[in-house]
Amino acid sequence: MKTERMFDLSGRVALVTGASRGLGQYLGRALARAGADLIITSRTKDSLAPFAAEIEGMGRRVASLELDVRDQASIEAMGQAAHRAFGKIDILVNNAGCNVRKRALEVTWEDWNLVLDTNLRGAFFVSQTVARFMIEAGYGRIINIGSVTAVAGYAGLGPYGASRGGMRQLTMSLAHDWGEYGITVNCLAPGWFKTAQTAVMYADGRWVDYLTERIPLGRPGEPHDLDGAIVFLASEESRYLTGQLLLVDGGISVGAVQALPTRR
Repeated sequence: MKTERMFDLSGRVALVTGASRGLGQYLGRALARAGADLIITSRTKDSLAPFAAEIEGMGRRVASLELDVRDQASIEAMGQAAHRAFGKIDILVNNAGCNVRKRALEVTWEDWNLVLDTNLRGAFFVSQTVARFMIEAGYGRIINIGSVTAVAGYAGLGPYGASRGGMRQLTMSLAHDWGEYGITVNCLAPGWFKTAQTAVMYADGRWVDYLTERIPLGRPGEPHDLDGAIVFLASEESRYLTGQLLLVDGGISVGAVQALPTRR
């Protein structure tokens, strides 16, 4: 008897927002390596061309679409175009996001709106648009990309932490709302990873040392550390998992601070 390969995404279509750089591309590559065809989005379609060529070079089909998650008309147009491209959307990865790093007294009204509208409102309305197709199909995997800031507070990240905490709550609500239609909704929450958004912080050696001391596994995250988690949440192997926050953070969320010497 033939045994199906676990975590196989062959024949599935995955939509990844914010795929012009950074973690969005790493997540997309992981899904493509597992067999999925991709729909990738960015505010500027031309910026997706190199990544689209890379995915095609892996033998996968790919569609590149323009999307501004702060614009409802753009979201709705993208959803229709995405569905036309392959006739279905099996997996949604809500990755598009931004951050404004300022002390609380320096945050402006515009800063708050930019971060919350992008990270939280955008994710909700992209999910709503895509879920209409998933409900019709009776199947879907929605993966919201969150952050360890959903469970821990950090100075200078007020709006960002609020958006990620909101994403955790939104994940649970949508999981309950859409579970009856065969759709699972989970939140993949990375810890401290070096990305374009955090590169300036990683340039400070003292900060990196401070951070590393608080990570039980002894190092910040590397993008490939997320590969297994994203494929798991997108696959049939996660079919009974929904409404959950999956922290991939090296253990920093346990609140560890080096206090006792290691026994030898």
